[in-house]
Amino acid sequence: MNKKSAVYLLLPAFLAVLVFTFYPLIQIAIPTLNSKQGFLRLYTQFLRSTYNWEVIQRTFIIAIITMLIVLILGLPVSLWIARQKRSFRQVLSVLILFPMLTNAVVRNFAWIIILGKNGVINQTLMALHIVKSPVSILYTDTSIIVGSAYLFLPIIITSLVGSVSELNIETEEAAAVLGANPWTSLFKIIIPQLTTGIFTGSILVFAGTMTAYTTPQILGGNRHLVMSTLIYQQAMTLSNWDNASAIAIVLILISALSMTILRLIGKKLDRRPGLA
Repeated sequence: MNKKSAVYLLLPAFLAVLVFTFYPLIQIAIPTLNSKQGFLRLYTQFLRSTYNWEVIQRTFIIAIITMLIVLILGLPVSLWIARQKRSFRQVLSVLILFPMLTNAVVRNFAWIIILGKNGVINQTLMALHIVKSPVSILYTDTSIIVGSAYLFLPIIITSLVGSVSELNIETEEAAAVLGANPWTSLFKIIIPQLTTGIFTGSILVFAGTMTAYTTPQILGGNRHLVMSTLIYQQAMTLSNWDNASAIAIVLILISALSMTILRLIGKKLDRRPGLA
């Protein structure tokens, strides 16, 4: 197939992406730029607010912590799954992805039962006499992180299993022969070869957590707003669609910049031959 034919085949998909992805973003951005209050006035007002900066900071911190948690939990699980027999590995992969067949709203309401003052965790802590009264876990940043980690853990495990399956086992065996212990082999042999899978999964989790609405709304409540719930508040509660559009554009820019930085870091740390 020559380049000209390839261009013609890709053209419909390219136009579809432009129409259904970039055109709505342009439609959101135009009212914020042509606001009656002046050019970029909505953005300057938003960024001058201390409360808005707190929301941005909370959103970013929750996304970073969630990304680190799912990475720490997902890496050993993916290593174990990838080393199993093919038939058993397929069964495990289905079990990992099975919770994603359930609606996110239902799964988040399940966490309300677990994290609530009369939930499983508080009842267990009180039964063990660790605490005397229920601990406030629900409707906090912690509950948002727990719910987000649960939602995105299957994604990073699936991403890492594919990368682990491509690992060269001979390098691990050579390291063991030379006296490397399992921890040394993990941090100096295995992880450097998984850089692409780790950062691909991390970017997916980070972007998903940054822009998630259902989990912060259900588990965070109105006292712990993130940028997605702030957009909903401005649009649906206050009917201020211009402010909501401006916040949406800021969220998109922050997410895009953060993902670009993560991608650049991933390329710099990639030690595979020819890519370092």
